[in-house]
Amino acid sequence: MGGFIQIIEMQTSRFDEVEALGKEIRARLDDGSPSSPLRGTITADRDRPGVYLNIVEFDSYEAAMENSSRPETGEFAARLAKLCDAPPKFYNLDVREVWEPTARG
Repeated sequence: MGGFIQIIEMQTSRFDEVEALGKEIRARLDDGSPSSPLRGTITADRDRPGVYLNIVEFDSYEAAMENSSRPETGEFAARLAKLCDAPPKFYNLDVREVWEPTARG
């Protein structure tokens, strides 16, 4: 099984600005490059108000690292850090298995 997921955990009281920044960077990175993310999911932690997780899926670790080396990504990370109340945390995860229920009606 291949694939790679990066999770960015952030604590912010300025989520609307973070969301706008995310939309801006997605528009700039959505160029069909093999290193572009496959998809992303932004979540809010119900148990920790003000904590959000951005879950970004890539074809591979190599694609994610290539994406990370793009100037736009570095600019995004710097701007994101300024909008957060604490430094963002990054989790780099190799996909081991993907499952979906089969008995869903």
